[in-house]
Amino acid sequence: MAFKTPPTGGSVPETPDKLFRELTRRKFPDVLPHQAEMMQAYAASALDHSDVALQLPTGSGKTLVGLLIAEWRRRKYKERVVYLCPTRQLVHQVAEQANDKYGLSVATFVGKQREYSPAAKADYQQAEKIAITTYSGLFNTNPYFNDADIILVDDAHASENYIASHWTLRISRLDPNHGALHQALANALTPYLTPTDLSRLRGVWEDVVDRTWVDKLATPTLALLSPQLVEILDTHTAGCDLKYPWSLLRDHIDACHVYLSSQEILIRPLLPPTFSHPAFGAAKQRIYMSATLGTGGDLERLTGRKAIKRLPAPAGWDTQGVGRRFFIFPEMSLTTDETTVLRTELMKRAGRSVVLVPSDRAEDAIAEQVDTLLKYPVYHASDIEESKADFINCDHAVAVVANRYDGIDFAGDECRLLFIEGLPKAVNSQERFLMTRMGANALYNERIQTRVVQAIGRCTRSLEDYSAVVVSGEELPDYLADVRRRPFFHPELQAEISFGALQSKDATLADLIENFEMFLKNDLDWEQANNQIVEERKRAQQKFLPAIEELHQAVGWEIDYQTALWHHNYESAVSFAERVLGVLTAPELRGYRALWNYLAGSACHLGAQSGIPSLAAKARQYFRDAHKCAPNITWLTAFARREVNDAVTAQADDIALQRQVERVGAELTRLGATHDREFAKKEKLILEGLQHPDTFELAQKDLGGLLGFSAGKIESDGSPDPWWISDSQCIVFEDYVDTTDGTLAVNKARQATSHPDWMRLNVEESRGCDFLTVLVTPARKIRQAAVVHADGLLYWELSDFRRFAEHALQTVRELRASFYEQGDLVWQAEAADVLKQRGIDFASICKYLRSRPAVEYMEEV
Repeated sequence: MAFKTPPTGGSVPETPDKLFRELTRRKFPDVLPHQAEMMQAYAASALDHSDVALQLPTGSGKTLVGLLIAEWRRRKYKERVVYLCPTRQLVHQVAEQANDKYGLSVATFVGKQREYSPAAKADYQQAEKIAITTYSGLFNTNPYFNDADIILVDDAHASENYIASHWTLRISRLDPNHGALHQALANALTPYLTPTDLSRLRGVWEDVVDRTWVDKLATPTLALLSPQLVEILDTHTAGCDLKYPWSLLRDHIDACHVYLSSQEILIRPLLPPTFSHPAFGAAKQRIYMSATLGTGGDLERLTGRKAIKRLPAPAGWDTQGVGRRFFIFPEMSLTTDETTVLRTELMKRAGRSVVLVPSDRAEDAIAEQVDTLLKYPVYHASDIEESKADFINCDHAVAVVANRYDGIDFAGDECRLLFIEGLPKAVNSQERFLMTRMGANALYNERIQTRVVQAIGRCTRSLEDYSAVVVSGEELPDYLADVRRRPFFHPELQAEISFGALQSKDATLADLIENFEMFLKNDLDWEQANNQIVEERKRAQQKFLPAIEELHQAVGWEIDYQTALWHHNYESAVSFAERVLGVLTAPELRGYRALWNYLAGSACHLGAQSGIPSLAAKARQYFRDAHKCAPNITWLTAFARREVNDAVTAQADDIALQRQVERVGAELTRLGATHDREFAKKEKLILEGLQHPDTFELAQKDLGGLLGFSAGKIESDGSPDPWWISDSQCIVFEDYVDTTDGTLAVNKARQATSHPDWMRLNVEESRGCDFLTVLVTPARKIRQAAVVHADGLLYWELSDFRRFAEHALQTVRELRASFYEQGDLVWQAEAADVLKQRGIDFASICKYLRSRPAVEYMEEV
């Protein structure tokens, strides 16, 4: 063969945008003005910064901008460049665009390292081509890309799922490979959990609200248990996929947090310690590209980097959005069955449609409906990961994707119909704990908003795109339709949501179908509607999210805290936590300030344990301050009572009331706030159910759940009627509502008083509870022979119980009117006061019942 001619170094233009004109295979004459502006700004002011963020809205061509900057640096400085994408599908998509549209030759790296092409590896190592790979291609324990000079992070807003997972140990209760480990850890934690929480952790619970339960192992408890946990994890992770994250966390368990939920046990640091991963931290420069960068330090928290220089979006993109979305909120007007019919009818008219769902179970349910009702082929995420070609080539098809709200795009005619069936605001146990249990919602406002914007933009990727977005399910409809949140959205999105909500309210099934048909035609009728959206956009102005500046000021110290803790430097960690506390002063940050007092106290506690005794007193003071910041946070109240009980006066009843309020909030979230229908339906079932013997018990159970108690009922021989549990107290009912002679007989009295024994044997969360056995009945008399068996039995006259239910439901309805979101500390405080004043808290109910022994209120005959 002939000898190869070595490449000669040609001149490189002074800015990346001018390089495009030299790419002979490009399909466009030149870059767009706003793209050139961004690249010129980068070359002029960001070349030497270690971390740079480029805000490039969807549809602005950020892939081209990123690739040109990468290619320019590769050529100009002979640097190894790695371009990170969230998914394999996007790796192939970016590579295809680079080659077919822009005339750039790149090297792709997906799958296992041993499968990487030798030619591609050589091209990267010799800095001859940009490497395109996934986040996991860099964030693993043995990365091939351990010597990159430049790292481009695409879709940086989604990076938390991929970066933090490198330092996250997730032990799933439902994964057969994790079952023994989960059980072993649950056994170790048993002495430190209430019976109720232990049953939740093990997946034994009655109430659907319990599926959202989340808790955190307190740092002093974790420190005490660490040797035992390390032994368990060493034994069980050997030889399984968990050994890799555990190898990173094992020597830093003191810098981590352990979160518990009904689905998993999760161990991770508060922020990802990316400084400890040389493949990322040692690069000359990291460039983050995102449609939304935010101003509250969220990008820094996601990436673990302190000082990221931001290059804002070009002028004009702050008012005009990308493409047109027509929002449909079916649950504002339609029943659940009608919403299913609407989905089917719209799919018929659209041809191809995409459905985003929050879980695998929801994915299976939608896929089954599509197969049964439409017989269309169904594509899942794995089917379109490498290529969307099969889906796009079908005239009628549905893509159903679970747990993925970004990274899969359908531009132009690929899809005009997007369904979003619920969008959990929190995507992991840490986020859910901080939002729902710690009241730190303000911390995640930007992140949640970004996730929502990305989800609804899957089918609008350019200015000329248009797509209908049908929003239903839990949380997301309330989030989008809430007028209190709307001013924080982009003006274009504000206008689109307002228009969609107006069209969806008081609409029939036929109305919504007709509106969608007009939207699809995109003719004069829709043009008039579109003009309304444009006019609304002109009037709208975007406001800053609450306390955003303080969050931005704090983030550098937060990362320093995590760094110091990772290195077991507890005194420095305390110092950095104090600096964080120095800037968190806004009322909206009470929960977050409480968290940082707790974190400062935790660092003090760890320092005292490691041989710095002077930190012990400081730990107690910070724990006191954490409780003072947010006295209505149940978790902090219970924790402070254990650790600093000399200064915390909260009684067990107060903690039970706080937990009750938390559960009421969770129930209201589940029932939704966009419309009154689900709450009204629940209210009606309870009120009507309490009027009939056949439905009384179910209604009684549902009432307990709505009031924030753990309520249950098991149908078996000898089982009691419903029970309500609140912390360490349990009311177990004997419902004698269908009596004909109004007299309590021996067998009924004996059966009722045996219920606590049955509960202890059959209901795990009731073990250790104090029991109140309550007879609910219209009966006024008791047989003489039954009196001896009725000792300890309490009496709740049936009509009084029904009046209590009416009063309680009215109170919950009033609380619902002011409910905003879980973790709202102001609402929680007000709700606790209202429930206590009206005698609807568990302690007041128990006090009332204890004053009514059955033998005193029933006439002996």
